[in-house]
Amino acid sequence: MPVKKQTTTKTPAAAKTAKHVKPAAKTAEGKTNAAVQTTRAPSGVGKKVLYVGSEAFPFAGTGGLGEVLGSLPRAINDGGRYEAAVILPLYGSFPENRRKDLEFVCWTFVQLSWRRQYCGLFKIKEGNTVFYFVDNEYYFKRDRLYGYDDDGERFAFFSLAVLELLPRLGFFPNILHCNDWQTALVPIYYNLFYRYKVEGYGNIKTVFTIHNIEYQGWFKRDALGWVFGIPDDEFGSIEHFGEINLMKGAIDYSDAVGTVSPTYAKEILTGEYGRTLDGDLVRNAHKLRGILNGIDTVTYDPTSNPVLYANYSADDPSGKAECKAGLQKILGLPKDPRVPIIAMITRLADHKGLDIVRDALPQILARGVQFVILGTGDGYYERYFTDMQNAFNDRMRAIIAFDKTLSHRIYSGADIFLMPSRSEPCGLSQMMACRYGTIPVVRETGGLADSIVDAYNGDFGNGYRFSRYAADDLIAAVDRAVGLYRDYPDKFKGLIDRAMRSDFGWDASAKEYAAFYDDVLR
Repeated sequence: MPVKKQTTTKTPAAAKTAKHVKPAAKTAEGKTNAAVQTTRAPSGVGKKVLYVGSEAFPFAGTGGLGEVLGSLPRAINDGGRYEAAVILPLYGSFPENRRKDLEFVCWTFVQLSWRRQYCGLFKIKEGNTVFYFVDNEYYFKRDRLYGYDDDGERFAFFSLAVLELLPRLGFFPNILHCNDWQTALVPIYYNLFYRYKVEGYGNIKTVFTIHNIEYQGWFKRDALGWVFGIPDDEFGSIEHFGEINLMKGAIDYSDAVGTVSPTYAKEILTGEYGRTLDGDLVRNAHKLRGILNGIDTVTYDPTSNPVLYANYSADDPSGKAECKAGLQKILGLPKDPRVPIIAMITRLADHKGLDIVRDALPQILARGVQFVILGTGDGYYERYFTDMQNAFNDRMRAIIAFDKTLSHRIYSGADIFLMPSRSEPCGLSQMMACRYGTIPVVRETGGLADSIVDAYNGDFGNGYRFSRYAADDLIAAVDRAVGLYRDYPDKFKGLIDRAMRSDFGWDASAKEYAAFYDDVLR
């Protein structure tokens, strides 16, 4: 792991004798700040959860994790049983129009291995939720959130900073709820350096949620001390096949482990889906729970969304036809209400099912449909779908971009939404499609299996499912959806109605999380 040169008050040699964690400052009464601010209610209202994540909408986000941390804490606060806040890095991409709302809280230094780095703390109130931001321009003032050679060091700093800043937040949590590998070091650092060694930190519980087990935080063995500041005798705690695996360490060290759907919680216990961590998860199965995500029903609301070509509802869906016409116009597709539009909004990657979409697409287009795909990712798929657009210009559009406004217009204007993932921890797009009355066709995996009920002949359910990961099965499911659209329009309208009335809000999930937290604290 390469380490960039940076300003530090200690040389690597001097750091060998330095304490890894700086004690909290003492008050005039001789008590530490941590001890002063750790009063907790043992049960009932007044318990606190601090969500620790690398992204949260509307301040920073690239996908599902940002959606969850932008919505779940608000729903938890609405529930009243727990008080929730969020902490994340202050990225260079923080919305410029919101910078004036940032409130400075404090600053300190954080000692990560041999580096002693500045750390600022800001906060902002968004609705009923306080968001805290860890500031360090060296690590976070960059063009992207992820994808740098020193990502391990960046998020090690962030994880350590969160623990150092707890006494200064004015919000000392009963539970630290960490998310994905970027925050996996929080429960690791907490158990190694804080739980038993820093006054006032002893009773915090840690929850670690796996949003996608594909990304685990793998690093070379020699990064242990130099990058992460962990002693050699603790290597076994995070060792996996001779290397460092941060997610494995978080699974072992956390008090509870969550994931984002009940089916995915079962799948990752198997070799097919566990991505080498199935054995560790089986060993920790007693603390594993899957809770289905929700979506932000305010942001994804066809009755009021201002970027749609027309607003509509389950009670009056007539505006959806205008949304379809507007989508065909902006994409330069023939304007024909009789032709079903099939859409995908996805990261262009194999596990999203794009290999079977590639094999099935010529036959799907031969059904006389229009097809639109929006997303970025693997260069091979970017080129493939662009080539298909050139070959089928009268019925195919590939928009290689990340465009939130266009995504809303596609959700509202399409008739059928394709999501044939090989693996899908939860998936939010199928829920968003339902919200807009666009019928999902999904593979039975993870959260797709937990959220979509097969319509069979159109008399019930909210979408279509297939189980075998194969192009033939995908085509058969698409044929069922297209057949109902063309041959039984009244049944298709009934399917739209049921899809739009599916309850994918956060209220039910927030209640499950509150019960989960109760179990953790017990």
